[in-house]
Parts: sequence; C-alpha cells; structure tokens
Amino acid sequence: MEQGERSGGDGAARFTHEVVFYDGAAARPAALLPFIRGGVAAGEPVLVALPGAAIPGVRDGVGGSAGVEFVDITEFGGNPARIIPVWRRFVDEHAGEGAVRGIGEPAWVGRREVEMTEASLHEALLNVAFDDGPAWRLLCPYDSARLPGWVIDEARRTHPLDHAGASHSGYAGHDYAHAAFGSRLAPAPGTAQRFVYGIGELAEVRDLVQAVGAGMGVAEAAVDDLVLAVHELATNSVRHAGGKGVLLLWSEPDALVVEIRDAGRIADPMVGRAEPPFDAQGGRGIWMVNQLSDLVQIRSDETGTQVRLYTWL
Repeated sequence: MEQGERSGGDGAARFTHEVVFYDGAAARPAALLPFIRGGVAAGEPVLVALPGAAIPGVRDGVGGSAGVEFVDITEFGGNPARIIPVWRRFVDEHAGEGAVRGIGEPAWVGRREVEMTEASLHEALLNVAFDDGPAWRLLCPYDSARLPGWVIDEARRTHPLDHAGASHSGYAGHDYAHAAFGSRLAPAPGTAQRFVYGIGELAEVRDLVQAVGAGMGVAEAAVDDLVLAVHELATNSVRHAGGKGVLLLWSEPDALVVEIRDAGRIADPMVGRAEPPFDAQGGRGIWMVNQLSDLVQIRSDETGTQVRLYTWL
C-alpha cells in the first residue's frame, strides 16, 4: 500500500485526509510538489485548489505535466460550505479511472477569524463526507509561520494523517465534527435588530433585510441575494420549525450580519453541502443559501437552529 494510503477493517483502501505544514509562502511549492509529482507518476488526475497568488509558483514546478488542474480556491471557497461539492464533482468525474488526488487550502492567510472557524468545520466534515466513499487522497497545506496557533491546532484535530502517512494523535474523528455543528454561536450583540415572524410576516422579513442592506450601502445585487437567502430560511422556519422564527440583524466593521433562529433541529451536519439532484422536489433551501451568501454558519442542537449569514461590505 502506498505511503499515506489508509485502509478500513476490511482491508479496502479508503479516503485519506492529510495535512502538511509549511514555513511561509516561499516554502509552499517544496511542500506540495512531491505530492503532485507522485500523482503524475502514478497516472492519477490531480486537482490543486490554492489561493490564486500561490498558483504560479506551484504550477511552474509542475511544468506541463498532463492530468494536473489548478483552480483558485478563493473563487468558490470564500464560504467553505461550497468546497465539498467541488471535491465530489472531481471524484465523480474520474470514477472508474483509478485513484485521484487533490490539494486544498481552505485556511489561507488573511482570512477573518469567523472564516477560519468555518474552514475548520469544513475540514472536519470532509472526513464525514468521504470516509465511507471511494478511495482518494486529499492534502491540505497550512502556513505554520503566518497562521494563528489555534488554526494550526484545529488542523491537527481535523486531519487523520500527516503528509508522510503518519497518524495524528490529536485527530478527533467524526465526533468532533458533530460536536462543532451542535455548538452554539456567540450571542448576537445587544444592539441587533430583532423581529419575530410567522407566515404572515414573511414579506416584512424581506422588506426589513432589503432596507437595512440598502441603508448600509451594500451593492444592489448582493442585497437581492441576501433577501432571497433570508426568505428561504424564514420559509423553512414556517414550514418545518413550528411556524415561526426570529430574525436578527446587526453590523460589524466589515459586514452586515443576519441571523435566523427557530426551534427546529437539523440532525445532519452535511446539510447544504451536497448538491441536490436536478429533479429533487425539496432540500434545495440551504444549498441555495450557501450559493448566495459570502459566508454561512449553521449550528443546531436540541434547543433549535441558528443560521448566520455574512455579507462583506
């Protein structure tokens, strides 16, 4: 079995989720190129998802090798909930062709703390999403010289293996992902606007979000997206969470934040991270919210569900 490959109790190859730490941007190519070249030598398709500015230095080291594709992760991974569908499509596209491998850097330097929190949850959920699926390898690079220490600690908890195939004693397993999803977000500020709604107030919910967004100078298209996302969530509350919910709105230095709370319980932490089938009759609401929003935080436990949407200013 190749170094870094993991097998289940039945001896079958499994998804491997590996982490590599590199010491500053200049060290990134050296940390990643052996993994890419190993895939090329094995005839495995390789998808490399890095921040755009990091791509040339790594791509130059690969040369014109066939089978290696580069994508800018900042173009789709600003909301980390959109990343797993990209990996699903890549794995599905090459189903039956043998092994594939990828590189994904969701916790790039410069991200806000709240974005890093969601990137960590994404990393934990990768194990939930793929551990029971086809065998493939994913390597996640972290800049240990420039990222906060807590981000590095989280990377150790969410990755079973390092890039050499050694197990991490700090790996916290699927339970960690479920616990994170079942935690509560920090309370909204006391200055937040609060509006309780039912089926008769959905239009007022839309109007309030529209007015606040426009008043803060948010671009018209972004306000329209936010209104649609909030409408989907509020409608879900009415249909599936006892007929009512609470809307909260507040501003942060660089964001308009909207939160929907209701008494419903979401058991599946993968909610909104699997693209619904084209002919699906339902289940599109949170998927749509993830596509429309700059950042989405979802937490759910026995007391209810919070969905917090960020629109960057």
